[in-house]
Amino acid sequence: MCLVAIAWNIHPRWRLVMAGNRDEAHARPTAALAHWPDAPVVAGRDLRAGGTWMGLGPAGRVAVVTNVRTGLAAPTDGPSRGALPHDFLAGTASAAEYTAALAGDARRYAPFNLVVADAAGCAYVGHLPDGPRQQPLAAGIHGLSNGALEAPWPKTRQLRDALAGWIDAGDDDPEPLWEALADERIAPDSALPDTGVGLALERRLSAAFIRGRDYGTRASTLVLVDHDGQATIIERRFGPDGVFEGETRLASPAS
Repeated sequence: MCLVAIAWNIHPRWRLVMAGNRDEAHARPTAALAHWPDAPVVAGRDLRAGGTWMGLGPAGRVAVVTNVRTGLAAPTDGPSRGALPHDFLAGTASAAEYTAALAGDARRYAPFNLVVADAAGCAYVGHLPDGPRQQPLAAGIHGLSNGALEAPWPKTRQLRDALAGWIDAGDDDPEPLWEALADERIAPDSALPDTGVGLALERRLSAAFIRGRDYGTRASTLVLVDHDGQATIIERRFGPDGVFEGETRLASPAS
């Protein structure tokens, strides 16, 4: 997952709204959104490492992870970052407890951002170039991509603005959120971050939706959790060159 916007406790119907894109190599084996047979998790699944990037657990538990871009990706011997959402979703620790415990262990993993939420709160933990960070998230709209939480990257600002506008409009139709996730606009050079991958790649990665033969947006996902903990997750999947491959809509698993 490389882009996500989160509305926490500011919508009259939904305690949490999450919209995000997962960008990945198209050759990486992946299972579509489903109820997992071996855990109380509803999510897509990375079939190489076994984890996930965004999903639901019982009682409206939600988790999303992104990597942190610090130059071109290098091999790592650490555990998979995809295990972090799974462990929260399938566990019983509160969002605050889970992120506090993980902060002390974050350096074991390649750089990451993780946001988790339950009925009691929404919290962030990350392993960044300057070390681990952990904090609760206040009620409001938050965004992240492959930099630090709330880093003002153009596509992060645009998705946050789209989510804010959707909430202000008071319309339950999620089409404006899907449109924001499908935005292929390239940011101007003056607004690009410098993450060590070179200008040409920074340009390509600056779009919310990345269309490519070998690498691009694999899934767009919406999560809606009401104030009683009832949740829905919707996934739209894409293949090479951004070709639409299907949509799945599921409810949260039983406790």
